[in-house]
Amino acid sequence: MRVSVPATSANLGPGFDTLGLAIRLKNQVIIRPSKFHSVSLKGEGSNNPMLKDNNMFIAIFNDFYHNLSSKKRTFRFEFINEIPLSRGLGSSSAVIVSAIASAYAIEGMELPKEKLLNLALAYESHPDNITPAVMGGFNVAAVENNEVKFINKSIPKDLSSVVVVPNRSISTNLSRKTLPYKYSKEDTIFNVSHSSLLTAAFISENWEMLRVASLDCVHQSYRMKQMPELFEVQKVALKNAALMSTLSGSGSTMFNIVYSHQSKKLEDALKKKFPHFRVFTCPFDNNGVKVEI
Repeated sequence: MRVSVPATSANLGPGFDTLGLAIRLKNQVIIRPSKFHSVSLKGEGSNNPMLKDNNMFIAIFNDFYHNLSSKKRTFRFEFINEIPLSRGLGSSSAVIVSAIASAYAIEGMELPKEKLLNLALAYESHPDNITPAVMGGFNVAAVENNEVKFINKSIPKDLSSVVVVPNRSISTNLSRKTLPYKYSKEDTIFNVSHSSLLTAAFISENWEMLRVASLDCVHQSYRMKQMPELFEVQKVALKNAALMSTLSGSGSTMFNIVYSHQSKKLEDALKKKFPHFRVFTCPFDNNGVKVEI
């Protein structure tokens, strides 16, 4: 059995803890019955032995599996990770979603995506990463009465993402602590209006509106100050055909959207300016979590 979950970029500028989308960069896990428990890890995080012993996936998987089944079985877990760790691309959400989906699939139990999404909410309280991880595409989401309410929209193939992954991370906890305790009425109105405009731009496919709609007053500049070169990444991206350039989640990745026919121009410009960062073009993912029995 194989389960794959895409990387996600959350916030998209003004949509703090609300907006997110999925890109075709996947974490996969292959699970087979085995006489004894074993774990193998390839790709991102494979050089960290702690991930084999202190594995969040296996802890969540076991929680659900033991609740769903009375059988005492052991498994071999093979992880193939493409999503960079601690870079704001939803690696934690991918683990949560794949672990829950795997526990149901290994027992042959149907799990509707909406139910999976709400089960994942118990492990990640804001829906901006888990929603696109489950559903794929662009999503605007809110939590009401411990349930995720969302609207999903597929992203057309004539758009691509160009992703800039720095060679160091920004701590999510530290990143949240840098944010103001209170916001002014003006900044609040600014973000509500721009988040609304950004959502409307995605739904109506008005891509020329993204540059203005993705502006933010709530979190980006505070977080980017921890790695000041990110301001230059954004500047270079917007000068070289990016439709929008935003901090991905809490960072440190910078996420850019571009017309697909201009993605190479943008990728090359960013690689030339930031040779010590990882820069690559990635299509969008409109499928979300995928289970193959």
